[in-house]
Amino acid sequence: MPFYENVFIARQDLTPAKVAELKQKYTAVIEKDGGKVTKTEDWGLRTLAYKIQKNRKGFYVLLNIDAPATAIIEMERLMRLDENLLRYMTIKVDKLEEGPSVMLEPKYKKSKSDEKFDVEVIEEGEM
Repeated sequence: MPFYENVFIARQDLTPAKVAELKQKYTAVIEKDGGKVTKTEDWGLRTLAYKIQKNRKGFYVLLNIDAPATAIIEMERLMRLDENLLRYMTIKVDKLEEGPSVMLEPKYKKSKSDEKFDVEVIEEGEM
């Protein structure tokens, strides 16, 4: 079966429990049509780049899906009708990511190029 990644943005005034219900609802739709959701990630409440339906923030959720195309079509049809969702996007991928996604990594990772160099202080009389 093909692999898909789906990200949806729920309204900011929903409770985290309601967002979890939405996640379960769409997981059930996928499983009913013969697919499976291999990974779900809550990215939390984030600020949007621009207002969508008078909302400045939204709850982001990622679903990694292994399902036939008919399951994806049905899930997207239900997402279009759901007034709690601001946006959604599903893309077909060659393989699913293992481990946490890029969005869950810390914003700043220290690399070797960021390390401070030891500086030797030379006083005026030593030159």
